[in-house]
Amino acid sequence: MRYLDIDEVNLRSAGALLTAREIEQQPACWRRTEDLLLEQRHAISDFLEPLLAERSLRIVLTGAGSSAFIGECLAPLLLPQLGRRVDAIATTDLLSAPLQYLQQGVPTLLVSFGRSGSSPESVAVVELAEELLPGCHQLVFTCNEQGTLYQRCRDGPRSLAILLPRETHDQAFAMTSSFSSMLLAAWLVFSSLRAPPPGVSQLAAGTQALLAEHNGALRALAGESHARVVFLGSNALKGLAREAALKLLELTDGAVVATYDSPLGFRHGPKTIVNGDTLLVVLLSNDPHTRAYDLDLLRELRADRQAGRVLALTARPGDAAMDGDHLLIGQFADADDGVLAFPYVVCAQLYALHRALAIGNTPDQPSASGTVSRVVSGVKIHALPAKDC
Repeated sequence: MRYLDIDEVNLRSAGALLTAREIEQQPACWRRTEDLLLEQRHAISDFLEPLLAERSLRIVLTGAGSSAFIGECLAPLLLPQLGRRVDAIATTDLLSAPLQYLQQGVPTLLVSFGRSGSSPESVAVVELAEELLPGCHQLVFTCNEQGTLYQRCRDGPRSLAILLPRETHDQAFAMTSSFSSMLLAAWLVFSSLRAPPPGVSQLAAGTQALLAEHNGALRALAGESHARVVFLGSNALKGLAREAALKLLELTDGAVVATYDSPLGFRHGPKTIVNGDTLLVVLLSNDPHTRAYDLDLLRELRADRQAGRVLALTARPGDAAMDGDHLLIGQFADADDGVLAFPYVVCAQLYALHRALAIGNTPDQPSASGTVSRVVSGVKIHALPAKDC
């Protein structure tokens, strides 16, 4: 067997077999996720439709780490679509200051994302929401049937737990197919209620073509010795840029410094990170208004000639994106940014995997010290003072 054009024997010896397989399997996971949701469509509709009929409903998207970034990608997409207040707030913020984020008296749907569904923060936040918001409803997306979130919320009177296909429960350290599949599942669930959902077959086929077309170029790019990498994206793609940076940090065990920002925000100080060892990756929006700002910064970064390399990821040909280094993902030229997030994140995952291999790290278990684990442990949960409950 070969995954990402690397022999299974070589991947296994490099400690990368699980990660490579889980990146490559994503198009198939998305198709299975859609099938699963179609089977459950009546239960999902029965749960969500009455909630969305409440005009004052607040939707809070939450999770820890990569699971939190799913919410950051979704919030800008769901807000105009649902016409409801939608906030992306990490469990790591909610847990330490619940009274600053959870508003008593406001009808709330807490949407939790969790690969394992057993991180201490995620479980504690579900319990806090039930304690502080008596009428709170819970919607869980998870990949692990044995996880605490799934077991707790699968049969609750005000909860619904959606279990994704078994193969999305990544066994490698970093979330890859679990991230994209939970993102897709939530988008499909909410889109099917208010607008036509994205075409999963086209999305999967286009991404499968991307894997074949651009894996080699991203592998070659990863062979270059950039010590700093910055991912830049606007709105929903800013959350994706954050996920891209985390993947690179995780898989290289921090050997490559990776960060993120929005193209407009990057000028306001963070641009000082750029030097000759920096790779800048601009995730170009397909929205014409947003893209105009993205292209302005892209031109500026190229004209500065300070970075080691400036790479544009673009789905649309024919403008300034093509005037320098770029990867054209032409299958998505007419897609909106929600769809574009999926091929873009696969590109970021490919680069992170190949960069880790290029520096001799083991992506499946990247933390040499063992101080960073696949499922976070060691979090002490502190009770709220009685007067605050």
